[in-house]
Amino acid sequence: MGVPPQHEKGARSRKRPRKEGSAVPSAQKEGSKASQSVSLPRLEPAAAEYFQRAHETLKSGFASDEEKGLFVSNVLEEAEAVAVPLSLDSAGSLLLQALVASAPPGSLCRLLQALIPSLRIVACHSCGAHILEAAVLRAPLLIKDGADDSGTLEDLVLELGRAVQGELSAFALDAHASFVVRTLLQTLGGARVGSDGGRGLLVLGTSHSRSKKAKVGSEGPTDFEVPNSFLSLLQGFGESFQELISDFITNKFFSLCLQVALEVLHRKLPEACSQLCCSVIGYLSSCNPAAGQSTLLVFLKDATCSRVLDKVLEVSDAKALRSFYKVHVKGQLQVLATHQVANFTLQRLIQAAPPKLLGKLFEELSPGLEEILAHEHLGVVTALLGACRKHGAHQQEVLQTLMEAFHCWEPPPRQLLCVPLIASLLAYEVYYGEEEEEEEEMMSQDQAAPSRPLSSVSYHGSLILQHCLHFADPSVVLRSLAALTPEDLVTLACDAAGSHVFDALLASPSVPKKQRRKVLRLLKGHCVSLACSKHGSRVLDAIWSRATLPAKQELAQELGEAVFPFSQGECSSGRRTHKNKLPVANWGVGGNLQFILLCRVSTTWLNSDSCLASKSKRMGYICRVFLYAVAVSKGTEMPCPYGHKKQPSPPGPVLSAPSGIQGLCHLPPEVPNTATLAELVLGSRSARLSLSLSPSYSGT
Repeated sequence: MGVPPQHEKGARSRKRPRKEGSAVPSAQKEGSKASQSVSLPRLEPAAAEYFQRAHETLKSGFASDEEKGLFVSNVLEEAEAVAVPLSLDSAGSLLLQALVASAPPGSLCRLLQALIPSLRIVACHSCGAHILEAAVLRAPLLIKDGADDSGTLEDLVLELGRAVQGELSAFALDAHASFVVRTLLQTLGGARVGSDGGRGLLVLGTSHSRSKKAKVGSEGPTDFEVPNSFLSLLQGFGESFQELISDFITNKFFSLCLQVALEVLHRKLPEACSQLCCSVIGYLSSCNPAAGQSTLLVFLKDATCSRVLDKVLEVSDAKALRSFYKVHVKGQLQVLATHQVANFTLQRLIQAAPPKLLGKLFEELSPGLEEILAHEHLGVVTALLGACRKHGAHQQEVLQTLMEAFHCWEPPPRQLLCVPLIASLLAYEVYYGEEEEEEEEMMSQDQAAPSRPLSSVSYHGSLILQHCLHFADPSVVLRSLAALTPEDLVTLACDAAGSHVFDALLASPSVPKKQRRKVLRLLKGHCVSLACSKHGSRVLDAIWSRATLPAKQELAQELGEAVFPFSQGECSSGRRTHKNKLPVANWGVGGNLQFILLCRVSTTWLNSDSCLASKSKRMGYICRVFLYAVAVSKGTEMPCPYGHKKQPSPPGPVLSAPSGIQGLCHLPPEVPNTATLAELVLGSRSARLSLSLSPSYSGT
């Protein structure tokens, strides 16, 4: 078995040409061309010029919120008469979106009243759909505040929702109107969901430009209050989706709307969600039943339907999951695991499975784990390990099966090599390039395995190691980590994916302190290499944050020896590096501490009266405190930064710095105890502080 180190491909994201003769559903054609079947209204040139000037004024800003509110109300009043053509205009829609985000209740009511009669034209237009989304999302906030027109606004949202529900087959099948449907479902349920492929909840705290990249829940509330009438209409949408499943479940836009409906119903109306799940599975399993197997297997291999099934499994309870396994996929897991589309649904089933069902899934999947790895469907393996970690079950069995798949379980000496094999996702013979017979002969003679430096780390290999380190007994992986050479550990730490293995090593409660220290000691003498790496410096930061004071002193000493031998002349150039190649970088200890700039500041100048009298008193003072702490950690003598009798008090909070340094700068003027000062500096995570020193303060 040889598992290539490439990342798993997202098979379902590949676009395939439509086969000749394939028909597009008539309802989809009707929805996509709804806005083209009639002549779209256009803005008059004078009106277009007015709104263009208004947009420029809005972007320039206002002196006060009152002035902005008055401007928004006035422009929206002018927009009411031309709401439809303005919504369909590319420039006008941008203005309306910005205005709706700050619209008062009365203005929003009048805007909706103008748009609802032309709802289908506006919703099916690429620009108009954005306006409806913004208006629908603004409404719950104004209703919650209990404004004067909140009752009218609630009625208008319900009117819009009923209009969409009445023609759901047209709206949900249109590329642009489907966004309106998804946003409306979330608004009616008062919940943001992760399955939405939409443009984000703009007025709930997520900006348009960031919403696609931000994780759900990272910005804005995930739940917000809505009236009971909204939930009643949401339940009606669930019933409408049930009626349309048989006709449109294979449509990609309808599928996206159905996924959002499932998740919102799961969070707000669980019973309605269960009914919708039963309808989906019931329909898919009843189509052209074949002898001896469920027709659901056919839909599991379809890119669109499988995504709906993913969501169904995600929101189903334990009883429904057991029934799904027993009736539809029992005995077919190996086939699903090796299929380029169906393996994703299998991952959702594994992740959602309760402990008892997980045992059955593992029992069926374990004999073919090597074949799954060979097909590069690594998400199935990581999902299985993650589920075992979550439930605390079958951990040693899955670890043994995994190592057998990599051919490093037998003979026992090979177990020490599991980390590089798993990290690179290569079997033993492939990694070391050996033939079976030669390897068996070598092992029979008790010879050590040939050494090969770790060159690459796979994303999924890193995930597997992280899960294993969080197992109740991670001793096998810990022994293998301790058997790595320091160079291989540095390679692992400096890799984008491999650096997270050290996060698991440091954070896992099941890793004994003694074994953790044994691995970390191997990095001694290589801290400069870590500090010069974007990802290795993050590992160094994590080690620092969990280190004891003596360990921090050792780390500061090693880094100090790499930096502070510079003289002022040797560091005249900001881009110069020293013999260990510690550069000025935008990351890591080298960047966070501004080591080169600190080196350019001579200790003579730092202790001079000119430094204390300069405009950079506070900066020079911080530098002197830090250099003093490093000198203390190295056991060398250096004048205390508080040694000047006439030293003025540090100036006010001009430099933005973490509280630890600010606290140091306001210590009482008497000379502090050496150990206390070192502890304050080293304990304030000073290895991560960016002092932002300017070269103009270098003393040169």
